[in-house]
Amino acid sequence: MIHSKANRRYQFIINTIMLLVTVIMIAPLVLLFMSSVSSEASLLNNGYSFWPEEFSLSAYQYILANGQTIFRAYGVTILVTIVGTSINLLLCSMAAYALSIRKLPFRNVISFFIFFTMLFNGGLVPSYLMWTSTFHIKNTIWALIIPNFLCGAMNIILIRTYFMTSIPEALYEAAKIDGASYLYIFRRIAVPMGVPIFVTVGLFSGLGYWNDWTNGLYYINDAKLYSIQTLLNKMIQDIQALQANATAASSGAAMQIPTVSVRMAIAFVALAPILAIYPFLQKYFAEGIAMGAVKG
Repeated sequence: MIHSKANRRYQFIINTIMLLVTVIMIAPLVLLFMSSVSSEASLLNNGYSFWPEEFSLSAYQYILANGQTIFRAYGVTILVTIVGTSINLLLCSMAAYALSIRKLPFRNVISFFIFFTMLFNGGLVPSYLMWTSTFHIKNTIWALIIPNFLCGAMNIILIRTYFMTSIPEALYEAAKIDGASYLYIFRRIAVPMGVPIFVTVGLFSGLGYWNDWTNGLYYINDAKLYSIQTLLNKMIQDIQALQANATAASSGAAMQIPTVSVRMAIAFVALAPILAIYPFLQKYFAEGIAMGAVKG
């Protein structure tokens, strides 16, 4: 009976802590949305609030006024995220599968060079010169896909560790005895059994592509190729420039632009699709990150 009471007390404490953590994580999102539907005057006079003192959709109206441009930017972002994440998973999983084979020649040397890229890189200027002068990706869709996110050492290590700890080596050996090639084993055994880690790494990669604005800043000048993050950042800069350069005659019109609330609305618009997708991937995410982080 005492043991049962202790368990209930322990469970109550854990549930309370998790509830507090949940509230702490959800509260900023609620505040973000409520600020985006508040009037500019109430935000300037009273600050942020979890309930709008004066309800207004002017921030979203300002965004929708650029609706065609925003929808095109969403299309670019979705395309880049899908293509980039797919290629990332393909390259990382193939490299990880090869490194998970303990008899691979020069396995440790290859692993060292992959790990080395996590610690050192050539820097921004050499990278920019390489991508623009040698590979000529500037103002192409590949400028949003290839630099920084196409294949990462951390993703390779996570997938490799998952393969080594979660897939019995005897299963590989049995397939070899039956005459299966390494490619067949990868397609028929490693990939189907690696779904949790693929979802986890895919989520990491997808978030990277979705939230990226630096590649657009460095390599994209064509407005038709703006991603949603690059476009929204550009909109904020335009609002700031309009306010900074407003003359006395036009300052009234400039002040009507919802500068504070539009920032909140822009952030929520960029975040909403990720919030909608994540719950469907959560069960794979927890399993994949736990297994992929175990040292192999």
